[in-house]
Amino acid sequence: MQNIIIGREEEQQMIAEMLDTEAADLLAVTGRRRVGKTYLIRAFLQARIHFEMNGILNASLQQQLQNFDIAFNKINTKKSRRYTPVSNWLQAFHQLSQYLDSLKTTKKLIVFIDELPWLDTHRSRFLSAFDWFWNSWAVKKNILVIICGSASSWMTGKIINNRGGLHNRVTKRIHLQPFNLTETEAYLKYNGITLSRYQVLHLYMALGGIPHYLKEVKKGQSATQNINRICFQKNGLLVNEFDNLYNALFVNARQHISIIQALASKNKGLSRAEILAASKLADGGSFTKLLTELEQSDFITSYLPFDKIKKETIYRLTDEYSLFYLKFMRSKKNVNWLQLAATPSYKTWSGYAFENICMKHIEKIKQALGIAAVYTEVSSIFYKGDAKNKGAQIDMLIDRQDHVINACEAKFYDKPFAISKSYAVDLRNKLRAFQEKTGTRKTLFLTLITPYGIVQNQHSIGFVQQEVVAENLF
Repeated sequence: MQNIIIGREEEQQMIAEMLDTEAADLLAVTGRRRVGKTYLIRAFLQARIHFEMNGILNASLQQQLQNFDIAFNKINTKKSRRYTPVSNWLQAFHQLSQYLDSLKTTKKLIVFIDELPWLDTHRSRFLSAFDWFWNSWAVKKNILVIICGSASSWMTGKIINNRGGLHNRVTKRIHLQPFNLTETEAYLKYNGITLSRYQVLHLYMALGGIPHYLKEVKKGQSATQNINRICFQKNGLLVNEFDNLYNALFVNARQHISIIQALASKNKGLSRAEILAASKLADGGSFTKLLTELEQSDFITSYLPFDKIKKETIYRLTDEYSLFYLKFMRSKKNVNWLQLAATPSYKTWSGYAFENICMKHIEKIKQALGIAAVYTEVSSIFYKGDAKNKGAQIDMLIDRQDHVINACEAKFYDKPFAISKSYAVDLRNKLRAFQEKTGTRKTLFLTLITPYGIVQNQHSIGFVQQEVVAENLF
């Protein structure tokens, strides 16, 4: 039976090109846990893999070697070679190389090692053995070795940026992103689920584009019903996912979670100094590493502020599930999402979550605005108020090379959004503050991004220059 792959066209093309060569290729596949890395490799290569093994989380060296023995015995079905259980990784890779040499095939050999970081246990010397396998044997063969890991920071530091024997040995890299809205809709339809795009947006804001989460969605239920069942009912898949997710990726996950909690506490991006103050972590190289690890694992995203005067990076929590968990699930036990979705906190969360989705789908927004070919820089801006002036925050700024800036406001509403007199005044104040603070001479286009567009009234006509609706994000 053919396994269907939703999206991932560029990744499939890259693997196909490596299969067509007669050289040794080392492919590193990274990406957030549950994003579909293993499925992509297995579905695309089908029965072509000659050897596959998976690392075991928190297992000892002995257990990992036993794991290798089990995987090896699955492929050594003819027992043509006498097999002795291995006692170290060098023996394991030597045994594997001998087996692969014995195969009578003209096709490219394929080895797939999943969750590689988990195999590198304390004092295991796994990396030195893998170094030997690649540099002493594999590099001379027509082989594709695929190494995969959810701990993207480990994969980057230990393999991709290795300064020893594996330096510059990775020939290709795939960093697998969560599904975008188009892919999410296609995945749901493949599973027989047809929802309006507003409903898909609602699901995406809570679950993100994570296939493992989305496969729990059931047909015949609304987005609200699905979220309630998956996230709040006793046996829901995501009820206990948060701690498991971070502890599986990071050795000292408590510090990473402190940063995530700090970012979730504010409905805007935070600077490094603000994160330090909120998380109470110590400044220094270790803190920088924490931020890097979270960004490489697709939990947070960094942006430069528009004016760049402070030259200080702004960080946002952009993992949908983490934000949803910290806003609603962590402290609200035995509650119903249908009830929570009617509270003021829902409005606050949905606004921020929708902003994140818009920033992730900036190329779709540019297409809708007719500026896909124009060079742009995307940022946001926040000014604190003082005794004389009110503070101002603009969700998203699209700074265009054609001397225009789209000042974008994202509003998540279940019907066409009507601009009130007070909101129009607030918007004018924001734009005025932005021009005064930055001194920009570019033309400002106020742009509203909403699921169903805006109501044409006396406050919008002649004021809102452009609109983007939910359909444009798909």
